[in-house]
Formats: sequence, C-alpha cells, structure tokens
Amino acid sequence: MHVNIVTFPETKVASISHVGSPSKEYDTVQKLIDWKIRNGLLDQSKYRSYGLHYTDPWSVTPSEHRVDFCLSIDGKVEQNSAGIIERVIPSLRCAHARDIGSRTNNQAAKYLIEEWFPNSGEILKDFPIIFHYVNVGPNAKANEAITDAYLPLTRNPEQLCCPTRRSSRPA
Repeated sequence: MHVNIVTFPETKVASISHVGSPSKEYDTVQKLIDWKIRNGLLDQSKYRSYGLHYTDPWSVTPSEHRVDFCLSIDGKVEQNSAGIIERVIPSLRCAHARDIGSRTNNQAAKYLIEEWFPNSGEILKDFPIIFHYVNVGPNAKANEAITDAYLPLTRNPEQLCCPTRRSSRPA
C-alpha cells in the first residue's frame, strides 16, 4: 500500500458525535445527511464527508466506541435539534493511504496503524484518525467506496535536529 506524508488542511466542519454501538452509526449519520440536504450542501467536491475515528470498533466495547461524522462547510451551523455543531479540524501533518472497498473494514487505516507506523520512526499526534469518505450517497457501491485515511503525526524530535557537523580542525 502506498503511503504519503501530507498536510491535512484546516477544515471547518459541521459535526455530530456517535458514541455507542457501530451498528447504530447509520442513525447518527442520517441526522447529518438530513441536515446537509435541508441546507442544500449537496456538491460532494465542495462539501466533503469525514469521520474522526477515536476508537477501533473491533477492539472496544460498544459503549466505548466513538466517531464524529463531519461535513466540510463554508458557512455557519445554526442551533439545531439534531445535535450538529460547528468545529474545526486543525491543519495536521499526516500519513495518508487510500482504501477502495467496503467501509466496514478499512484496509488503509489497518495498514497505517499495524504495519506502516511501527516501522516509520514517527510519533502519533493526540488526534483521531481521519477518514475522508470520497464518494458517498445512494449511487456509491460498497465495493467501489473510496476512503482516504489520514493518520495524524507529530514531529519526532530526532527528526528536527540538524545533521552532525564535521569539525574543520585537523585530526
């Protein structure tokens, strides 16, 4: 799998939190979709769909599982009964990989966390992994789903240091 180090841009989003069983995520996502439709935010190239995944649903109890579903916006989020709030995903240095296929088992995220990261020399930033759901909607087939995974990183202090200088004095 191909991994790039990229800068995820600061992104203003409408966000709704899901805490609980992964089997109930659709109900939470549907609230964001309904809000998106009511507000006419239908252009997928402009209003992008994201997930901030705080936990791996396969390794925590359902009550501990958390993901925030987000939609990039350029306006304000007015107070609403759906629980959707405005927030900002900060600019982040990330390892990026792309997954094509079912979103229930993201292979890019799995690869980044289990294979790439342990051998990378990088340090994880205290921020959830970001999924960009590139193609969404009723016409997106599960086996053709495109999801970009962004694993937030911080600079390793050892990588910030200058190369060792050679002494100009003769030995």
